[in-house]
Amino acid sequence: MPLTVLGIESSCDDTSVAIISDGVVLANVVSSQLKHRELGGVVPELASRLHLTNIAYVIRETMNCAKLNNWDHIDLIAYTASPGLLGALMVGNCYAKGLALALNKPIVAVNHMEGHVLSLFLGSEKVRFPFLCLTVSGGHTQIELVEGFFQRIVIGKTRDDAAGEAFDKIAKLLGLPYPGGPVIDRLAQEGNPNLFTFPYPNVDGFDFSFSGLKTSVLYFLQNQLKTDPQFIQKHQADICASLQNRIVNFLLDKLFLASEQYNISTLGIVGGVSANSLLRSQFLERCEQSNKQGFIPPFEYCTDNAAMIAYTAYQKYLSNPSAINDHYVVARPY
Repeated sequence: MPLTVLGIESSCDDTSVAIISDGVVLANVVSSQLKHRELGGVVPELASRLHLTNIAYVIRETMNCAKLNNWDHIDLIAYTASPGLLGALMVGNCYAKGLALALNKPIVAVNHMEGHVLSLFLGSEKVRFPFLCLTVSGGHTQIELVEGFFQRIVIGKTRDDAAGEAFDKIAKLLGLPYPGGPVIDRLAQEGNPNLFTFPYPNVDGFDFSFSGLKTSVLYFLQNQLKTDPQFIQKHQADICASLQNRIVNFLLDKLFLASEQYNISTLGIVGGVSANSLLRSQFLERCEQSNKQGFIPPFEYCTDNAAMIAYTAYQKYLSNPSAINDHYVVARPY
């Protein structure tokens, strides 16, 4: 009998529900909260209220997309337990527990970061352990040595801002809308990545830091605007291209340095920023040049999504089948 899992993801501003059967995605529905764009960033209280408004509809839509007409087909409920916005997490948590109680189904709590790492398997069956995984998003930037589905060691992480956060904050300096990362990516394709030189962050080991880069962009723009008030408008695409080039190379330099030190030939990039076009192309190009295998999830599994949560719960069950009889399987602390 196939194991069918319904997963709920509500860690930030996307309400997502997915259904997988024996590791195959039947449906993955994401409702994005566009209201935050008007406010220039995610407002936690508003995100929680919008999750409450959206979640029932998203669950119904997911059941329809999966062509399941009753709850008897669902064997397991999964939800994101941490990390994330507390209020947003509580909505998914409570709804999942309510479903599990009403339907008498077992429930699994999933770590959001584990979900991102395992999203690699949603895009390819060729991923093999051990591998190095760069998780890069609006809230997280880190490199992990992944030796098994639930055997992960963080070998490098950001000391301040995440890469996605840096993109968004710098986009705000440029007068670009939120979220800034995709806008910078689009504009950068029309610019010269070598026109402006921004400092390369000096961070030991495999750690990252983006606060200094963000500050350098601020001072650069202030100085240029003193002599030319139209500087940003004239060079917007070139600034975006130069900045994106610096961040992408910084991320990949660390990842490939770690691959040499740990002698790992399989690499992956996950998280929302893994949808960045330059990061994807440069990563795959470097992998080919260094004779390494590179994996990136399909676009729909890069940003926050419930398919990765359901898949992680599925693997938790496979690693411990008796857990299906437990009322709760607590997520491993991160």
